[in-house]
Amino acid sequence: EVMLTSERYSVQRLPFSPLSDSDVAFFEGIMPGRVITDPEELKPFNVDWLKSVRGCSKLMLKPQTTAEVSQVLRYCYEKNLAVNPQGGNTGLVGGSVPVFDEIILSTALMNRVISFDKVSGILVCQAGCVLEKLNEYLEEQGFIMPLDLGAKGSCHIGGNVATNAGGLRLLRYGSLRGTVLGLEVVLADGSALDCLASLRKDNTGYDLKQLFIGSEGTLGVITAVSILCPQKPKAVNLAFLGCQSFTKVLETFTTCRAMLGEILSAYEFMDEKCMELVEKHLKLSSPVAGSPFYVLIETSGSSSTHDEEKLNSFLEQAMTSGLVTDGTVATDDKKIKASHRFLFLRERITEALTHEGCVYKYDISLPVAKLYDLVSDTRARLGQSAKNVVGYGHLGDGNLHLNITAESYSHALLDAIEPFVYEWTARHNGSISAEHGLGFKKKQFIQYSKPSEAVLLMQRLKAMLDPKGILNPYKMLPSSS
Repeated sequence: EVMLTSERYSVQRLPFSPLSDSDVAFFEGIMPGRVITDPEELKPFNVDWLKSVRGCSKLMLKPQTTAEVSQVLRYCYEKNLAVNPQGGNTGLVGGSVPVFDEIILSTALMNRVISFDKVSGILVCQAGCVLEKLNEYLEEQGFIMPLDLGAKGSCHIGGNVATNAGGLRLLRYGSLRGTVLGLEVVLADGSALDCLASLRKDNTGYDLKQLFIGSEGTLGVITAVSILCPQKPKAVNLAFLGCQSFTKVLETFTTCRAMLGEILSAYEFMDEKCMELVEKHLKLSSPVAGSPFYVLIETSGSSSTHDEEKLNSFLEQAMTSGLVTDGTVATDDKKIKASHRFLFLRERITEALTHEGCVYKYDISLPVAKLYDLVSDTRARLGQSAKNVVGYGHLGDGNLHLNITAESYSHALLDAIEPFVYEWTARHNGSISAEHGLGFKKKQFIQYSKPSEAVLLMQRLKAMLDPKGILNPYKMLPSSS
């Protein structure tokens, strides 16, 4: 058995073939110079971003084309070699690194934009394109990506689709299940499935791409994506507000949605603990001080005067009715720098937390009214055994990021958190993973969010599409035994 972080993750290696010299020689033949076997070079790809799980892969392949991915998988399928598809490796549930010695199949060199249609706004690109690079490319054409994540500088669009990543723009542009129009996927046996349609409407048969969106690399390797991109908003405004209670945060949201309507693009909240940590570790100062809760509102529209008017009348209403005690707005260009600072504060909470020692991260969906109760209840339950218990997230989508920090890893602390957090979430009809997926760390907890019939059907789909189980094993689905 191998221990990863704790014995609760103990898992046995399935009977896949070990890697041989002839295997490495075969891959060298397909893609000379793009086969990595040097243990030092492999180190960063064997460990996740949080440094909480570690594998021991002896080989990383860097294909450039779908044909190469096909050849690799066909060979691995024949030889019974397990494969771990990997994008930017920015995941938070251990889904993107090997558990044992799986071959790492990296999309890093599959970073070509295939086409962009300026009339429809449809972008077709390879899976290894970095999200931020795609956004820069689109901005030059007057468009943007429909998703925005804190990890945008290193995450890949293929990984985003494979994990159905949510992020800051979901409130406005919806999830990837709606904006991804088509996919090209290589199946476990090496056959390529070309469903790269560039149509908004296509009702011909089952929508196969949805199987792969959010499947975390367990059903196929996404090699290319067709995605609908919105026009770049001409006017983006941000407001950073202070609220005295979570009830006020909720009331502010209701007022905000009613008064800002279609221009509301993000509504994020964080508690004062988050702000303290960002100020302490990253030396960033808050534009608004001394509130138990902070709210970040973003509007995006096509007319700056119209949007500013709406935003100002909303703020006036929020201030006079006592929902908001303090606030600051970034509208015109002079203030855009300030607005970037607002977003920067919110995006860097994750990073600030890592400076605190060991971080236990939970990504939960709940009915919005109950969102912060989980933080309060967890804080009360853990008392002095945790250093910090903080809550922040995408309030507009009912998505809470609950983070607990401690000086160092403690088995007793983890036992106090899990399954308490999952039971609490299930009791309030929430989901134990709003956007990070299940990966390696949460797969055994799927029953808190899905009935056993659903899990069984998932396992049958997996067995049908990947009969030998070579694709991203030990991830997402609980062991059948």
